[in-house]
Amino acid sequence: MAKGTKGIAVAGTLIADTFYKIDTYPDAGNLTNIRDIVSYIGGTGNMLLDLAKMDPSVPLKVSGLIGDDTQGRMMKGELLKYPNIDISNLTVEGLSSVTHVMNAQDTKQRTFFYQGGASDIYDESYIDWETLDADIFHLEYLLLMAKVDGPDEEYGTLGARILHDARERGMKTSIDVVSEQSDRAAGIVSAALKYTDYCSINEVEAEAATGVKLTGADGLTEEKVKEALLKLNEKGVTTWAVIHCPQCGYGYDCQIQEFVKVPSLNLPEGFIKGTNGAGDAYLSGILYGAYQDMTLEEAMILGTACAACSLSEVNGTDGLRPLSEVKKLYQELR
Repeated sequence: MAKGTKGIAVAGTLIADTFYKIDTYPDAGNLTNIRDIVSYIGGTGNMLLDLAKMDPSVPLKVSGLIGDDTQGRMMKGELLKYPNIDISNLTVEGLSSVTHVMNAQDTKQRTFFYQGGASDIYDESYIDWETLDADIFHLEYLLLMAKVDGPDEEYGTLGARILHDARERGMKTSIDVVSEQSDRAAGIVSAALKYTDYCSINEVEAEAATGVKLTGADGLTEEKVKEALLKLNEKGVTTWAVIHCPQCGYGYDCQIQEFVKVPSLNLPEGFIKGTNGAGDAYLSGILYGAYQDMTLEEAMILGTACAACSLSEVNGTDGLRPLSEVKKLYQELR
């Protein structure tokens, strides 16, 4: 696509990630101490804040649903910190979507409890297409929104209908999904892929969406990754298909039929503070690259750098920084 001028619209699940620092994860019926509680914006909020920090000049528009509660007010407050994020299509209603994360200090393991709330009722009725006029429309997260994942007689799922309608309004489309290995994953994601221009997912999500097993006895198999990328193209992705994993990013430019490989950065010991939001950061780099008319390789390099920035802090967005600093980090660690 040509370099964008109208911005990027992000629609879907806004989640409050609430982290509980606990001594240990107790057995059933037992007690543990909570030492600290911290809440951050997550879901589509990760991507919006990442993009806003990277380039304050890019218009960003959000369609989402937050609760009339403490978590909803926190998320709205975070979005309001960035003048280039337009929240005029943000609806306040009901209860927020919340992920309660138990961080056990003895084992360093995290246990997740998800409260669907707003995510369970979000659908196209909450989208004001006039306020969401943009160059790229991104829908996040498939497999986590009950109504969006629900059936549609004409398009297969409501998510597919939403993507179709965005295209009808002249927008390029993008999707993200959650990592779920289930019988329903392939059907829901495949319906959406018919109306998708940019798809950037991890290896677990790619296996579920395509049915191609990417790993063998020796780990990820590059030829199988290429097979999955071609399968994403066959299922409808028109422009860029990307599969990222901790070791490497693999891409396929559907327009020129070219594979791209960008290795992950060699991060020094102690650099990684947390993994939450790294996938969203990677996708932020991909979408920014598409918006700025970069090549797929340039966008994947930027995505790799953004993911590294995210890993440098505990939560999903604190590690992101201005574009020049993101690029500098890549040069230092490549």
